[in-house]
Amino acid sequence: MVNHATTEASDERVLTPVNNASNNEKKEKTNWVTGGFYAMGEVGCQLSWYMINTYLTIFYTDIVGLSASAISLIFVIARVWDAINDPMMGAICDKTKTRFGKFRPYIMFSPIFLAIFNILTFTVFPLQGAMKVLVCLICYIGAGMAYTALCIPYQGLVNFIARDSQVRMDYASCRGIGSGAISMILSAVAMPLILYFGHSATPTVQGYFKTTVLFSLLLIPVCLLCAWKCKEVAVPKEENVKPTPIKEALPYVIKNKNIMITVFSTFSGAMGCMARMSMLTFYVIYVIGNPMMISPIFTTMTVCQLLGNLTLPWGTKTFSKKGYMLLTTFIQVAALVLLFLVPVNNMAFILAVSAVIGLTMANANIAPGMMCDSIEYGDWKYGVREVGLTFSLVSFSVKLATAVTGVVTVSLLSAIGYVPNAEQTEAVKVGINALVNLFPAAVIALSGISVLFYDLTPKKMKQIYAELDARKNK
Repeated sequence: MVNHATTEASDERVLTPVNNASNNEKKEKTNWVTGGFYAMGEVGCQLSWYMINTYLTIFYTDIVGLSASAISLIFVIARVWDAINDPMMGAICDKTKTRFGKFRPYIMFSPIFLAIFNILTFTVFPLQGAMKVLVCLICYIGAGMAYTALCIPYQGLVNFIARDSQVRMDYASCRGIGSGAISMILSAVAMPLILYFGHSATPTVQGYFKTTVLFSLLLIPVCLLCAWKCKEVAVPKEENVKPTPIKEALPYVIKNKNIMITVFSTFSGAMGCMARMSMLTFYVIYVIGNPMMISPIFTTMTVCQLLGNLTLPWGTKTFSKKGYMLLTTFIQVAALVLLFLVPVNNMAFILAVSAVIGLTMANANIAPGMMCDSIEYGDWKYGVREVGLTFSLVSFSVKLATAVTGVVTVSLLSAIGYVPNAEQTEAVKVGINALVNLFPAAVIALSGISVLFYDLTPKKMKQIYAELDARKNK
């Protein structure tokens, strides 16, 4: 919400010590049971999107029979619509008022529609030509909209289930743990289930369809558990504040430098990690020269990413969110550069460095905590508190990173002279090595550099909370 009475005057606000009753209140503590149920929401999100994110492209090419140009058209149109749909959904959430809260109703009801559209997306309709492409587009966009209706409220919910900055960070860490755990499970069981349900040694239409039905049915009760237990107990008072149109609220959100730093850091960090993960198989097959190492390397990274999430409550409390983000980011950059420089004939070394990379990849879950603090900063400085709209920018930045990564990596792979299913020249191998390690290192370094300008320290946040409480109690 935008409090127009304070907006202009607050542009030059400075922090001042504030003494009031709120400073003497009992410090809020992390309820790890609530954290566990909050993590269930991430499990639901992963159950919904894993099949689309991992298998949709090959499903479109090998099962549906779409051309590469048709698939590209579907993805481009979907991303353009996301640029409109995501902020719109965020604004809708901010204006929602029900007895269940702002965000919980969407977590209760959107999973049903998400399950339906997920299933439709992996359904082969008896159509040909342009009509087949159109139906695939409608189903994919429908799934994307339903996912947005779940994902944005879920991300914003952490702002309302706790008020304390570190407690919110702890819940964001629980979300990361849930993400890591379900990712390991889905990576292990998805393809075996596809083959089992398809009664074939290769993926079939029935295998994809039945596996998607199973995951879609599971996501509904999982999301309901999150909505049931995660009550919105930290909702600020909004009496006498009129709803603000998105065209008025968005400029203030964009003006908040800490929000934009977090969004850019999320975009560039996601782009670097996605670029590496999407090209890592090429590196293992053609540079390392041992396809049998694909599973050990991926498993090592996934397990260590889960372990990295377990360190987030300690790390962000000890070093601050900014400090731990910078530490893990530049350790990851150093590890990627090291992999590029060191010969690939030592498998133990490669696995060890991959473990370090996996541990540091968990820092993506620091961003929600940084965003929560940025929203409080915007409320303090500009009188703006648009939680849903703000988190929609994060959601869109990840989707945009996915689209840009796909275009950039495929183009670079072609530019270095890669030839599919052939022995690569030494120059091409160096190029693949650079694409998998140096390119992500450069993009992730940009993410870290942007975080250097993030200025919300624990001390500053304590003062901001005190001034917001003083304003509320007037």
